[in-house]
This record gives sequence, structure tokens and C-alpha cells, in this order.
Amino acid sequence: MTSEPQRSPLPAERRAHLLAALERDGVVRVADLTADLGVTPVTVRRDITQLEHEGLLTRVHGGAVPAGEGAGGSAVPASAPGDPDEVIASVGVLVPSLDYYWPGVVRGMQAEARRHGLRIVLRGSSYTADDERPALQRFLETDRVSGLILAPRTDGTRAQDVTAWLERSGVPHVLVEREAALAPYRDVLESVVSDHALGALMAVHHLAGLGHRRVGLVLSRDSPTSRKVAAGWRAACAELGLSSEEHFERFAPDRHTPEFPTVVDEVIGTARSSGTTGLLVHSDPEASAIVQRAIDRGLSVPGDLSVVSYDDEVAGLLSPALTAVRPPRDAVGHAAVDLLAKRLADPGRPVHRMAISPQLVVRESTGPVRAS
Repeated sequence: MTSEPQRSPLPAERRAHLLAALERDGVVRVADLTADLGVTPVTVRRDITQLEHEGLLTRVHGGAVPAGEGAGGSAVPASAPGDPDEVIASVGVLVPSLDYYWPGVVRGMQAEARRHGLRIVLRGSSYTADDERPALQRFLETDRVSGLILAPRTDGTRAQDVTAWLERSGVPHVLVEREAALAPYRDVLESVVSDHALGALMAVHHLAGLGHRRVGLVLSRDSPTSRKVAAGWRAACAELGLSSEEHFERFAPDRHTPEFPTVVDEVIGTARSSGTTGLLVHSDPEASAIVQRAIDRGLSVPGDLSVVSYDDEVAGLLSPALTAVRPPRDAVGHAAVDLLAKRLADPGRPVHRMAISPQLVVRESTGPVRAS
């Protein structure tokens, strides 16, 4: 006589069991609930997330504690690295650089991955990479990842090829600090970005609030962020009624090239000849070079020229400390992993596109327009 297959508990039964165990023991572990209920860790984590949304418990690494507790209350012992009950999947992360800007994003990803029981497999690409598909393919074939988070080129000749490959792969994916759509119907891909246009708009309005009516823009030529910063700057100029004669826009070459100092001098010369008293500069190294060269040429910062940097990686360490727009790097990393985890748990959910607002940090490099 064959025995009947054991019935999987219904969601309500699982959650009732979880809450009863939490009331009894004061703490529950994903590993223990997986064994007790005969379900996967993903299912248990989904139940914990739902109960947390209902205010019935607090999710912590490895399990849950009563509502209102967490870092300062009971703690679930962290599992050892490689514990199969805790690390439930790997996520491939491909970013264009492992220095400047991206470390902050990656730190946010790693923290959020631990919360979801995911392992990050990190690789660096290049802003000049013509085709990122081989690197992405290695994630699938060698690392056996369950999902991808990536910042691909969106302006190269292969950009649409990468987007199409992502869709054909069938692997859940989230773009970070990038947006893309599939031809021919422009179906969008899931993404998390900083609202760089808003950041630029905030910077220009800050300068205008200090009385600056002529606000210039200097952009890093090779950065994909420049396009959105420029859009926000133009929108702010239009809102403030600045005409095309009252502001200027310059692209700075790579700061390691011989022509970079010449462009810096040209920017300062144009500012002086046009009566421009405020500059928005992307990014910190370019802003620092402009400020130092302006001082060398006898200008006062912010007396003669107020400067806002875009990125805030090192702006606060310089002298004078630079007012800067700070993109939400950490929050972008957290959100990208959270979106992917939700996609893994529910492949049929609608596509989400998230834009996170930056912050304006006011320091010494901006001030009121000097009276003539």
C-alpha cells in the first residue's frame, strides 16, 4: 500500500506556524522553518516579508524577531558562509568600473543581498567595452547565477544587441543607473536610477536662489550621466527664464589627456567674458580642477565664481569644500537587489522602473553674487 504524498501547507497555515513559533521562541530561523514546513527558503522568506509588511514581525538576517525588535533587540545568529539554507541564489553584477562612484552602489547591493540570502558575483566591465555579452554569458555558464544586475552601455553600436540578449536569456535582470527599451514596441527593462536630471535642477535653483542669473554647465565627455545632468540644467534654465545668451555648456575631455588643462582655462575665460557667476560641473575631479585654476588666476570662489560639483565623491574633502549634488549610490544598490529578489520570487510581476532622488549638500564653494 503506497502512502499518500504529503500535502504542502497553505500560505495561511505556513504563516500561522511561523507566528506561533515566533511567539514561543522569540526568534525564528529560515533554516528551521524550511525543515519544519517542507518548503523552500524562498517561500519562507516571502512569508516573512509579507508578515513584516503587516507589522507582525521584524525581518533580520537569517530569520525574524518580534515586531519592533531588530538590530537593538534579539538577533538571529548569522549562518556560516556557504550555508545552503541561507545563500539561496547567486546574482551576477556587471558594472563599468570598480573605482569611483560604483563602490558605493556595490556596497548597497551587498548589504541588501545579505538580507535576501543572495550572493553577489561582481565583475567590472569598461566604459569603452564594445560588447558586454561575453561577460554576461560567463555569469550564466560559469557562475550559474539566477539573476543579473548590470550597467551596460546604452549608446554604443551593440547597445540594442545587449538588450535583446537579456530578453532572450530568460534570466531575471535589473539595469542599474541605466534605462533601456526593446525594439520595436519599446518594451522597457526593469531599472533603478538616480534622478540625475532632478539633481542638476536642484543645483541650478540653488545658484539662482543666491542671485546667480548666468549659470554655466561643464560635463564629463565620456560619462553616460552627462546627458541627464544636461537635461536637468536646461529644464532649470527654462524655468528660471535664462536665455541662451546667459549660460554656456562645455564638455571636458578625460582629465588625464593633454588638452584637459586647456579646456579648464577656456571654461574660466568664457565664464569671465560672459559674466557667468555660477557653474555646475560634473564631476568632482573636473570641478576641483576648475576651482583651483580659477583661484590661480586671481578669482575668488565663491566671491567671483560659485561652483556646484555633481557626484560628491571627494567634494567635501577639497579646499574650499565644494557644494555638491550627491546621488543616492547606496540606495540605488539596495533597490536594485530588492527589485531582482522580488522578480525572482514573482516572475510575473509588472516591470518596475525606479528613480531615486539625489541630495544637495551645501558647502563653501557657493555664495551670493558679489555686488558690482
